[in-house]
Amino acid sequence: MTLRTAIVTGGSKGIGFSISKKFLQAGWRVLSCARTASDELKSLQAENPSIKFHTMDVQKRDDHTKAIEEALTWSGSFNTYINCAGFSQWKKLEDYDDLFLNRIFDTNIKGVIWGCQAAAVHLSNEGTIINISSLAGKRGSAQNGAYCASKFAVNGITQSLAKELGPKNIRVNAVCPVYVKTPSVLEALEDDISPAQGKNVDCYLEEFTHQQTALKRLPTGEEVGSTCVFLASSEASAITGQCINVDCGVLPQ
Repeated sequence: MTLRTAIVTGGSKGIGFSISKKFLQAGWRVLSCARTASDELKSLQAENPSIKFHTMDVQKRDDHTKAIEEALTWSGSFNTYINCAGFSQWKKLEDYDDLFLNRIFDTNIKGVIWGCQAAAVHLSNEGTIINISSLAGKRGSAQNGAYCASKFAVNGITQSLAKELGPKNIRVNAVCPVYVKTPSVLEALEDDISPAQGKNVDCYLEEFTHQQTALKRLPTGEEVGSTCVFLASSEASAITGQCINVDCGVLPQ
């Protein structure tokens, strides 16, 4: 039986790495894509021939097609495309400039569009696209307008493409996590204009967890990965066009 293959952009670290591991554990082959390979990914690849690193920049349209071609050459199959690569930074409106906006929009919006476009050409019947969005794609927050705009866009892209690609039996969904304790999130929260506002980051997250979550904890990258594995499986064959919160009950819907 031909193994199923997942392509994960931003798959070298953080949530993307957790997603890559979860697909690997579920018996998939995984092409984990990023600009550079993390030490964790290199170690995992050395232990398991079913995961492979591929260099790409999601802002470059052709890189998405090259990733798919690499997956097909390597494993002979391609079944799901996961747009996980992203960029976030809190910034006051008065401090926006072209460099900042271009980096957010080229990564978070164009990067997702190029991934969906390339995947739609190559995915066969029952293929899936999963876009990693954010709870910030459903509600705004201070000093976060550009990032929120980009993730609102991801949710709109997801819903629109579910309708457009549905006749080809290609399902498109998004996953919307709240804070996941990755190194990049913890570093970003150190900024004085982040919601932590200069507080100790651990104390801020503890307070947020107590006040905002229903389950009194934050989700893990592994839980985001498990949601993606489910959405890519036949068990989710009737689910498309959904933007699913993985937020421990911060925003019940």
